[in-house]
Amino acid sequence: MLGLAALPAFPAEVALSVPGASRNFIATLRAGSLSASTAAQEDATARDLLAAAQADYARLLGVLYGEGFYSGTISIRVDGQEAAAIPPLSMPETIGRIDIAIERGPRFRFGRAEVAPLAPGTALPAEFRPGADARGTLIGEAARAGVAGWRDAGHAKAEVSGQDILADHARARLDAAIALAPGPRLRFGQLEIMRGDSPSRVRDARIRAIAGLPTGETFSPAAMEKSANRLRRTGAFRSVRLTEAEEPNADGALDIETRVSDAKPRRIGAGAELSSSEGVTLSGFWLHRNLLGGAERLRIDGLIGGLGGDSGGEDSRLGIRFDRPATFTPDTSLVLGARIEDNNEPDYSERKAEIGAGLAHVFSDTLSGEAGIALRYSEISDDLGTRTLSHVLLPARLTWDRRDDPLNPTKGLYLDLSATPFVSPDKGSAGSRFFVDLRDYLTLGETRRLTLAGRAQLGSVAGGDFIDLPADMVFWSGGAGTVRGQGYQNLGVDLAPGITVGGRSFLGFSGELRAMVTDSIQAVAFADAGFIGEEAAGSGRGEWHGGAGLGARYLTAVGPIRIDLATPLDGDAGSQFEIYIGIGQAF
Repeated sequence: MLGLAALPAFPAEVALSVPGASRNFIATLRAGSLSASTAAQEDATARDLLAAAQADYARLLGVLYGEGFYSGTISIRVDGQEAAAIPPLSMPETIGRIDIAIERGPRFRFGRAEVAPLAPGTALPAEFRPGADARGTLIGEAARAGVAGWRDAGHAKAEVSGQDILADHARARLDAAIALAPGPRLRFGQLEIMRGDSPSRVRDARIRAIAGLPTGETFSPAAMEKSANRLRRTGAFRSVRLTEAEEPNADGALDIETRVSDAKPRRIGAGAELSSSEGVTLSGFWLHRNLLGGAERLRIDGLIGGLGGDSGGEDSRLGIRFDRPATFTPDTSLVLGARIEDNNEPDYSERKAEIGAGLAHVFSDTLSGEAGIALRYSEISDDLGTRTLSHVLLPARLTWDRRDDPLNPTKGLYLDLSATPFVSPDKGSAGSRFFVDLRDYLTLGETRRLTLAGRAQLGSVAGGDFIDLPADMVFWSGGAGTVRGQGYQNLGVDLAPGITVGGRSFLGFSGELRAMVTDSIQAVAFADAGFIGEEAAGSGRGEWHGGAGLGARYLTAVGPIRIDLATPLDGDAGSQFEIYIGIGQAF
């Protein structure tokens, strides 16, 4: 038996000729050419190249239409022979050259550009108008915009019912008229859970509660996508898909079909950071995404820090948090938490336990908040002596996050506001702690390889005597998170000789210039400054300090691996250095 197989061809040259065309237009045609992409493959055979050349007639014609050229001609010659004329049984053994010659002809303009009927408020593409270049892509965009307008108005089954497109080659004019069929205005029906071969372990009732589909209200694609995002946000599902039923019900309601696929219920993670002053910090977590069958999340976090450092001693932390989505509203979660900590810092040591409950609410894709109540017990030893404190806390937090990537942001704004009123029943004191964290990112240039990052932090504690305040509720500056290059928490308030405590006010400013050196390596220059004040408003005694340095980032799938080298901006500049290594940008 004799077998024949197509052998790899030598690299074929593909030449593209388009008289009068710009470089950008030629690049667009080359990008759409199957011949060009196939010739770039080392294992391409002569059969592959011929098939690509013959397919390019339709592909390149589509590119011409898309740019408004409707009377162009295309010639594709394979080693001198027109590709369309080569019969399948006369396959050449090798192909050395493919010549593509295109005559564009005149660019057409719209004579008539209509989509009707349109829902009130529908905006068609601005270029879809009489006299404008008749790019074929605009016709599709205009039709989709018209359908989307009706769907946004509740007409879920709106569709294109007809089209009348006429090319007048003598006048280089294109008339385009698109007819739409809006269909009836519909309401949301029931959320139907579609169970396949691997049904979800989340109960149907909980899926419906989390999705929060507004049954009975006018159909809206945005509301449907919001329901899908609520399900995705739980983390319990690997995939979520909501689709409309083929036909509405007799009462004008349209059921929505839901297909979900569960994520792995359990997850573990670990992290490590290194600082020359703080030593090694190790962290880890265990997570269950569907604890009780209702997409409840249980997370246990642990941390050990200060290993091998000179920042006062070793620190440890153990915390647990339970989140139940769709409590009271589809966008509200019940939050229960507890944690214990043992912190040994340069100027104080504190052991504390805290338990709390609250609600977390998602207002939009970028705005979220939390509020609750917590009970806290602390044992503190510092320059003011050794004491125990009990507090009732009312923490509230609002986060506005418009960053494109939390681990490696290149644009967008981030704002985190927190306010924590507190009462100490045993000391008879009360007050509030406020903190603001503002970050902004801007990437410059067409190549987007230079990013400016800025951060401002503001903190204030009002009420209560210093001796009645937990040491970690007041403010310290120095080290990662505040001022790199300075010793960890080396700036506080000196109340008297030998008595140093945290301040009632804090100001922090950081700036970074991040430049991409290669596709995976980034060089960084940065400067930080911090202020600690004795009074809540930043008045009274206070002191500034600063630091600056250089760093590098290695971009990975899990975020940048960060290394920074910093020095103080004071008398020790250039003689004292701190090193910081971690995952993610510094801010």
